[in-house]
Amino acid sequence: MSAAVQNLPEYLRKYISVQRYENYTAEDHAAWRYIMRQSRQYFREHAVESYLEGLEKTGIPTDRIPRITEMDEALNRFGWGAVPVVGFIPPSAFLDFQSRKVLPIAADMRTVEHIAYTPAPDIVHEAAGHAPVLADPEYAEYLCRYATLAQKAIMSLEDIRLYEAIRNLSDVKENPDCTPSQIKKAEAALEEANRNISFVSEAAKVARMNWWTVEYGLAGDITNPRIYGAGLLSSVGESQNCLSDTVKKIPLTVDCVEYSYDITEPQPQLFVTPNMKHLTVVLEHLEDRMAFKIGGKVGLERAVEARTVTTAVLDSGIAASGVCKTFEVDSRDNPSFIAFEGPVQLCMNEKQLEGHGRERHPHGFSSPIGKWRGLDKAPTEANDSDLTRLGLVPNKRATLVFESGFEVSGTLKSSLRLQGKLLCLTWADCTVKRGTKIYFEPSWGEFDMLVGNQVVSVHGGPADRVQYGEYEVGLATSSPSRTSPHSESEKKRFEMYQRVRAYRDGGKSDPKALQALLDQAKIFADDWLIQLELLEIAEELPDAARSQLSGIDALRANLESSGNKTKKWLIERGLDLITKA
Repeated sequence: MSAAVQNLPEYLRKYISVQRYENYTAEDHAAWRYIMRQSRQYFREHAVESYLEGLEKTGIPTDRIPRITEMDEALNRFGWGAVPVVGFIPPSAFLDFQSRKVLPIAADMRTVEHIAYTPAPDIVHEAAGHAPVLADPEYAEYLCRYATLAQKAIMSLEDIRLYEAIRNLSDVKENPDCTPSQIKKAEAALEEANRNISFVSEAAKVARMNWWTVEYGLAGDITNPRIYGAGLLSSVGESQNCLSDTVKKIPLTVDCVEYSYDITEPQPQLFVTPNMKHLTVVLEHLEDRMAFKIGGKVGLERAVEARTVTTAVLDSGIAASGVCKTFEVDSRDNPSFIAFEGPVQLCMNEKQLEGHGRERHPHGFSSPIGKWRGLDKAPTEANDSDLTRLGLVPNKRATLVFESGFEVSGTLKSSLRLQGKLLCLTWADCTVKRGTKIYFEPSWGEFDMLVGNQVVSVHGGPADRVQYGEYEVGLATSSPSRTSPHSESEKKRFEMYQRVRAYRDGGKSDPKALQALLDQAKIFADDWLIQLELLEIAEELPDAARSQLSGIDALRANLESSGNKTKKWLIERGLDLITKA
């Protein structure tokens, strides 16, 4: 186990599954082999230089599906690791893995029916798409930095519903047990989720950055770019279309986040970075636009609009995490009051303050913030003498007045200091008001008042993810894997694939045994990949040995005349590879 995996926190380990290698069928391995042979041939000229080298460095074979444990060992040589996961996992968890330099790899293998492309996470996309380019240190650094930044993006409730609809449709389409009516229902749910998007959230724009770089990025000369995006590197079809003149090429800038994308359609434009170092430059431009850097009124507006768990950090260092319900500003537009729906936690340096977790604040939390009247320094710098002078003495009634007009009246119970800073005052029998408006009443219990002048940062998710617990409501893990047993016809087909594989692995030197396979394969005339593998084996024989075989011409003719448009294209690519070999 790599060092990166060993150091994962417990809350991420629950997403790690087991790659049940014995469950892959010979057909699965044949599909993998087809994709990788196509990839090695095509990407030799059309992918970034690090790709083919990266396949070797990251332990990705051509003839069989990789073992993720072997990939973990290989990635460890340059500071990364890999773990198997089941299908879709929540975006925050996926990003958390990547920020710790661990690549989560969906262990499912796409079916032959979806060999050119699948929207569901699978081992082709994660292993053969993402992993090889990690061999480029500048790209690996970008991926890690992106994941760290993306965790701070504010995701909206609409984003969550859209993600769930995409996840469900992807799983349904890839699962052979699902019916046409189930697919239709899932498609309708996705259409509805798309219609309900009323604004482009911060997380959506950050996701676009990922899409146009990590998933669908091109690099180099804009007139002759090369592929590095995992979505293209794992799509036999789109990778060969994307470099044509029909797809517009645009120099990569931060403005790429203004372009939406459709995962079900080929992309009409792609973005080209001159080099991998430029990715980090663009990422820094995006960072400057985010609420965690801007803070203040703008940051809180995004949090309220999102209706999801966010964190507001004050200049004192104390932070409150929950669903931001509302806030108020003073005459200078600086936040003077913030209110959250529960549960809420209070933190310092991303660690929950003792006694200030969800249990204390299950239903919500609010507090005025800003400067205090009668204090000529920042409140967080107030010492005991300053508090005494203001009448803030433990177990004594007092009234604290903010410059914004808020008043806090009650009995001061205690004060909380950390690292020499005053962070929180706890009151009993407390009333918070401004003018005639009441914000907190004594009957509601003790009142914890934040100490700080300004909201310097607002970011998505809780400050202490471990202590806060689950917060992305509706984001379930899932897998497109079938649940029904394989039929007898499927088992016979898998056995045929296994016999073909055994023959190839055995040295391919027995024409009589190959003839037997050709005869047996006649009942699988509609299975183009079996036919293609047999033709490949036959064409590799010496002329004298091949001349002893019957049915080769018929086999080729059947391949050349079979299938719909997509299948014909796949067969043509396979035949072309045989010819070039």
